[in-house]
Amino acid sequence: MQLAVYHVDAFTDRPFGGNPAAVCPLDSWLDDETLRKVAAENNLSATAFFVTNGLGYELRWFTPVCEIRLCGHATLAAGSVILNEMSPGTSEVQFETRFSGELTVRKEADQFRMDFPALPPCPTAGHTKLIEALGLPAAPRETLEANDTLVAVFEAQDSVATFRPNFERLASLHPYSVVITAPGKDVDFISRYFAPSYGVPEDPVTGSAHCILTPYWAKRLGKSGLRARQLSDRGGELWCEMAGDRVVMKASAVLTMQATLTI
Repeated sequence: MQLAVYHVDAFTDRPFGGNPAAVCPLDSWLDDETLRKVAAENNLSATAFFVTNGLGYELRWFTPVCEIRLCGHATLAAGSVILNEMSPGTSEVQFETRFSGELTVRKEADQFRMDFPALPPCPTAGHTKLIEALGLPAAPRETLEANDTLVAVFEAQDSVATFRPNFERLASLHPYSVVITAPGKDVDFISRYFAPSYGVPEDPVTGSAHCILTPYWAKRLGKSGLRARQLSDRGGELWCEMAGDRVVMKASAVLTMQATLTI
């Protein structure tokens, strides 16, 4: 069997930036273990698989370790492949997902507009295990939780930028992933994302995390439109906007490779 594979750098307008994802169009669904093995072979933080369902596509995402419930950058990558490569005359694609409902990607000039569910985080009284796993001398301003993600909010960008993660301690928080965030110096907010127990030690740019961060920062800053930056080595930027109970994210994506995988 031969599978088409596209590699796309998402949340960036240049190659080797943003977050790389693999995209595999399928004629029909393969078994879950084969999908996981293909994702492991791609060896990226996420591989998007989709199958046409007549009106749009069914979409699933796998890390090299397991299936995940929501993935922003691989959805952006899949949308860009369909709208730029497979159906270049189309301006919008709808995805049906198993855990996160309907997601939409629309092409707007040289960017893509994604419509995702808002996941407002709930404050916690103080997540002791999270604070211990972060191993920082100063506790965060507050800790939050949403969608199996723990969020530590700090007062200064430097606290986030200089953080050196202990991946073993962070992995011990499974099934939780971890986001650390703070106000940005030249953007509205910055963040970093860690999910070592899912095979993603530090993710370059995480769309799903911004479904959590956008409601928080929109409320805190009193504005619906926000410019965000994720401070990974590759780095990435996106525009986030609250739209009722949805989060709209706008960003670019760049195709870097096309290949055929034989299995």
